[in-house]
Amino acid sequence: MEMAVLVRRVLLGTMMLCLAAVVRADGLEYRYEVGAMVGAGSYYGDANYTSPLNNFGFMGGALFRYNINPRMAVKADFAVARISGTTVGGDYTFPGGDAGFARMLYELGAQYECHFLAYGDGTGYKQSRRVAPYFLVGLGLTYAPAPAKHLFTPNVPVGIGLKWKVAPRLNFGCELSYRFTFSDNLDVVNGVGAVLDDPYGINSGLMKNKDGYSFLSVFLTYDLSPKYRKCNN
Repeated sequence: MEMAVLVRRVLLGTMMLCLAAVVRADGLEYRYEVGAMVGAGSYYGDANYTSPLNNFGFMGGALFRYNINPRMAVKADFAVARISGTTVGGDYTFPGGDAGFARMLYELGAQYECHFLAYGDGTGYKQSRRVAPYFLVGLGLTYAPAPAKHLFTPNVPVGIGLKWKVAPRLNFGCELSYRFTFSDNLDVVNGVGAVLDDPYGINSGLMKNKDGYSFLSVFLTYDLSPKYRKCNN
């Protein structure tokens, strides 16, 4: 009888130690993040061959991130942006005269993020750092509505960013990314802008002579769903 009581006490003590370890170590490691981003969007194409960071317009959106481990994460996001471009003041001769455009676009995408340093608060995984740079690559879908014909095109985002764990469940970061699209019609929105549809008569390929756009943004996310470790007896 005394042995049974002792066994129960040992098991109960072991369970309490495991629970304490979970609360102490894993309470600061989480599977998911949800949050918002805000920044600027910029177009690169026939009406802007100078820099992919010209003619910034507002962009904003929401994001969801799944943290695979301190080195890797997968992100899904939805973004809305205004892009524009003009050939006025360019350092090249434009066939058909100067032209410009402005339009809204909507994007739904997913990206894989790889951290150059293990990311965390240093509690769960001792080698993690509160600040970590990362690069990203992914796939997305861009939709641009009227004033021209509705446009759907896949896009391939690539970029770099920096994350900072400002609090146990709060993350702040900044990100610069570029979207390669499979369309040359992002800049064709009306009769005047129609001249931007392949103005040089270049034979387009899968990724040749296509438009693109970039996002420069900051984000704030909140951690959800703590990871619980098993207790190994």
